[in-house]
Amino acid sequence: MLTIRLARRGKRNDPSFRLVVTEKSNPVKGKFLEELGFYNPRQKAKSLKKERIQYWLGQGVECSATIHNMFVSEGILKESKIKAWRPKKREGAEGAESAAPAAQVKVEEKAEEKAEEKKEGAEAEKPAEERKE
Repeated sequence: MLTIRLARRGKRNDPSFRLVVTEKSNPVKGKFLEELGFYNPRQKAKSLKKERIQYWLGQGVECSATIHNMFVSEGILKESKIKAWRPKKREGAEGAESAAPAAQVKVEEKAEEKAEEKKEGAEAEKPAEERKE
């Protein structure tokens, strides 16, 4: 499946990107079929070949989320923007799936401890109330 996405170029700590049409399974710095423009986020400079972009979109090529949002802001696509980021994974966790149940168990244990403390506090107050009467 073909996709339009960013291919990173530039020096370390000075990124610049090419907009390319490539096979989705190709590596980011790998082969591509056609260059459709460039984007430099530091200088806010971008150049897009709108006719070629429209051609590839007409052929059924998909866009990455970032490129989709860029095309919406440039007026190439008449759709709404989509969420283009994912939350970062926690460090030290072996996997997101294994970390979530462990965190849930800890929350449940804390809730049980608080419930027990409330029961003990309520039992300690009852005899004092009975003495007053």
